[in-house]
Amino acid sequence: MTIATPTPASENPAPTLREARVPEGGMFEGRRVLRRVPEDWTERPYEHITVVPQGRVIGAEIRDVDLTGPLAPAVFEELNRAFLEWKVLFFRGADLTPEQQAAFAKQWGPLETNPLLARGSSDEVARFDKGSSAVPTFENVWHVDVTFRERPAMGAVLQLREVPPVGGDTMWADMAAAYDNLPDEVKARIDGATAVHDFIPGFRRFYGDEKLIPLQDEFPPVEHPVVRTHPETGRKLLFVNTSFTTHIVGMDREESDRLLAYLVRQAHTPEFQVRFSWRQGDIAFWDNRATQHYAVDDYFPHRRLAERVAIAGDRPF
Repeated sequence: MTIATPTPASENPAPTLREARVPEGGMFEGRRVLRRVPEDWTERPYEHITVVPQGRVIGAEIRDVDLTGPLAPAVFEELNRAFLEWKVLFFRGADLTPEQQAAFAKQWGPLETNPLLARGSSDEVARFDKGSSAVPTFENVWHVDVTFRERPAMGAVLQLREVPPVGGDTMWADMAAAYDNLPDEVKARIDGATAVHDFIPGFRRFYGDEKLIPLQDEFPPVEHPVVRTHPETGRKLLFVNTSFTTHIVGMDREESDRLLAYLVRQAHTPEFQVRFSWRQGDIAFWDNRATQHYAVDDYFPHRRLAERVAIAGDRPF
């Protein structure tokens, strides 16, 4: 009989896990930082309006307020506070005329015009009329409105006048939450950096040179901080977007493209988002400084008719 000799433990190494490469920036799992307001923000109860949260960090429906006329000072104060805290406010069934919609927005500041958009009942009202024969424009892309301006819009008020039977939602993302959750090494790379914004990439998909060339002098490329500071809340906000940001200043093209691709993907994170399903006459009022938005084009061949007014903003810092 042969007796087996035990193999020393040192000759039987413990099993090891094989190497597996994850592309840089390609995976993030675990709990995210979800702060709706600045850490030093004092939250107070609302006494004149009803605020119904629609998301963890962004989006609230506002009830018990009449938008058809001037807001009383106490109501305006609470609406503005909700606007800063929730970044996008929803008003069901407001059914405002274009004149009332513009008057509501003007309570936050003068309105801007945009020669690149279809005109509604006045120069201040932009119309987005999408039907079976319309050219698909300004949809299916995360973006911030008019960052190609030296002073991008502070906010916008959008009303749906005709809604498709299904689809046509709009999504918003909180770019303060997007910044909060960046790795420290990425924050170190972009804090203090600037990027160039230009209207041509966002519009040449839809318009020919004959439309764009006359506007080049009116809208030259501008530089904005990659991380802007909200002028009212003080929060840091990621401020680059797919439609208008062309490159980061001081980086070679490959490095800039790679970093921008990573940064703009942050808006895609569901925890930073709210999604709104429209009904006819609904209004959304969003903070263009603090958010990105995405109009979902999933309703063809049905019609979707919206009108928007935009409130002039200040220079990002």
